[in-house]
Amino acid sequence: MRDYLLTLCVTAAVTYLLTGPVRKFAIATGAMPEIRARDVHREPTPRLGGIAMFFGLCAGLLVADHLQNLNSVFELSNEPRALLSGAALIWIIGVLDDKFEIDALIKLGGQMIAAGVMVMQGLTILWIPVPGVGTVSLTSWQGTLLTVALVVITINAVNFVDGLDGLAAGMVCIAAAAFFLYAYRIWFSYGIEAAAPASLFTAILMGMCLGFLPHNMHPARIFMGDSGSMLIGLVLAAAAISVTGQVDPDALKIFEGSTREATHAALPVFIPLLLPLTIIAIPVADLVLAIVRRTWNGQSPFAADRGHLHHRLLEIGHSHSRAVLIMYFWSALIAFGVVAYSVHSASMWIVMLVVALSAVGLVLLLLPRFTPRAPRWAEAFVPPRYRRRAVRPHLAPASSAHDAQGEPAVSGTAESEAAAEPQERTPIPAGVNGATAIGARSRLPDRRKAGTRG
Repeated sequence: MRDYLLTLCVTAAVTYLLTGPVRKFAIATGAMPEIRARDVHREPTPRLGGIAMFFGLCAGLLVADHLQNLNSVFELSNEPRALLSGAALIWIIGVLDDKFEIDALIKLGGQMIAAGVMVMQGLTILWIPVPGVGTVSLTSWQGTLLTVALVVITINAVNFVDGLDGLAAGMVCIAAAAFFLYAYRIWFSYGIEAAAPASLFTAILMGMCLGFLPHNMHPARIFMGDSGSMLIGLVLAAAAISVTGQVDPDALKIFEGSTREATHAALPVFIPLLLPLTIIAIPVADLVLAIVRRTWNGQSPFAADRGHLHHRLLEIGHSHSRAVLIMYFWSALIAFGVVAYSVHSASMWIVMLVVALSAVGLVLLLLPRFTPRAPRWAEAFVPPRYRRRAVRPHLAPASSAHDAQGEPAVSGTAESEAAAEPQERTPIPAGVNGATAIGARSRLPDRRKAGTRG
């Protein structure tokens, strides 16, 4: 575990330190595209953050190769080299897309080629466990097609969810943490060396995301772009392929004892058949909904729009940061819930806990619909949106109840009613905070920060 933590820290440090110079390089080379209709940021922001993440990946693999406990991964398996080859290819395609906006079909072809490169070097699915049947060996073509499909789905799922500051990096980091716990348990508890590459890949992936997140949290100073989103998607898919298709279920001795005992023991293997998809269930759901929505509307599945899940959270009324945190919450609930259930499948407490947390998540989703108001004594400890706003009518001085002629002042006139209404504020530029980010950009010259008063 100590070597994994060292690899993670080195990867995070290299990614973090290189992101600043990469940002300056992106600005100098003009990798700052115009704001599109589906974007939620208000200022042109440099991309190419994937450059720093790729060099963080290289640093992590280099450090792990020189550590005594992790060096065996490189000696006994060719998977790290296969990952580096596929990552380099997908990274180059992403950099070109961030700079020149290449066609979507070309990117799809590049993703398939990168997956094929990994398959040629041994990173492929060899067998799958089937409930009631046991381990089923796959032919070369079957393993290749299944591997390419998993890589392409994972890459595009991560790419589709990359729409808010810090969203993709945080969700993939959560998925990598859950996957690391599962792979490390398979390796450490059962002594299966074939799970060691997946543990290494997920540790490096966590370092890449953690090193980039400080620069990418709202308001983001740099975006990872397709060079980063496709890269981390490929690394996550490589870890899933390694632990799911390379570890022989028979080595876990799960098909022993009674039928019921074998069924409960087999869950840690049967569940990982869907573990890669459950860990990125939110991005995959967004991907499927986007394809169905665009096809239904007669558009290309690759046509960009503003109907993603994070856009809908903003439309409901969530702020930018709260929308990201809600997506984090659901990703962590699904990922760690599946991993926990695979470890203790006979415990109902895990199911009850997941159900309870799901109810909490639903309440968080509906918060903008029912905005609570804090009591007077607690207003100093809550954000301004939860405070009671006292109406301050702009009336004439009330020093006398009579007018200049000595007659009682007439109430209810149009002048007094108009004066009683609060003065209209100067609109804040769109895209600064919360649901305003989904609307059209303001043409006003006012560049004040959100929450400032005129």
